[in-house]
Amino acid sequence: MPKPRRPSPSGDTPRSGGKVPPERVADLAAASRILAAQGVVDGFGHVSMRHPSAPDRYLMARALAPALVAPKDIIEYDLDSNACNAAGRPSFLERFIHGEIYRARPEIMAVVHSHSPSVIPFGLVDVPMRAMFHNAAFIAAGVPVFDIREKFGATDLLVRDHAKGAALTQIMGKHDVALMRAHGSVACGATLETAVFRAVYTEVNARIQHWTTALGEGAPIAALEPEEARLADAVNQGAGVRAWHLWRTQVRNQVKW
Repeated sequence: MPKPRRPSPSGDTPRSGGKVPPERVADLAAASRILAAQGVVDGFGHVSMRHPSAPDRYLMARALAPALVAPKDIIEYDLDSNACNAAGRPSFLERFIHGEIYRARPEIMAVVHSHSPSVIPFGLVDVPMRAMFHNAAFIAAGVPVFDIREKFGATDLLVRDHAKGAALTQIMGKHDVALMRAHGSVACGATLETAVFRAVYTEVNARIQHWTTALGEGAPIAALEPEEARLADAVNQGAGVRAWHLWRTQVRNQVKW
């Protein structure tokens, strides 16, 4: 069950969940740069990780372009998305996406929010995303669409408070990926590495679906069947780490942390 929200007295700063191993902080900073290098995020978007020893805390960079994030930019938050150690650093307006997903989904350890361009059209038309190849097998479980208008009317489309974050989380349900109409998408995972893998291959899968649809001109698409997807995704939980090691090594070669 989601942890009940306990409002704190005005001005209170939440207590830290404890020290995080420096290598994991560096991995989270690297994840931002990986997502930028893979074309999933640009000047906008963010990735977070649940605190490894305090499940009611999570870590995310200050409001900064993902390609510029370094370990010193990482801030700790409680599940109400209040900063524990901001020290004057600005927070992302849409951090509530992360806090509310962590509150509702105890199995989720990392969240990516992006505006990757090939994915956005699927939130605008009544054409579902389908798993086009084995690396994107997780797509076969379904990709719901969160339309912020349905509950909140006309907005700036940003998930900038608890209510909007909770509404997105409710639509997402137990799925690993959700679309946000006219905005972007969210990808989650039981590890940071898995969430990054899913965010990258959601974008790749979307491109392949666009190409396949154009190539087939209305012909049936031989996308993954449910059992194929289940078997492929089970393999990807391990094999996908290979991609993470490649991407992480490329970041290490560019920066010295």
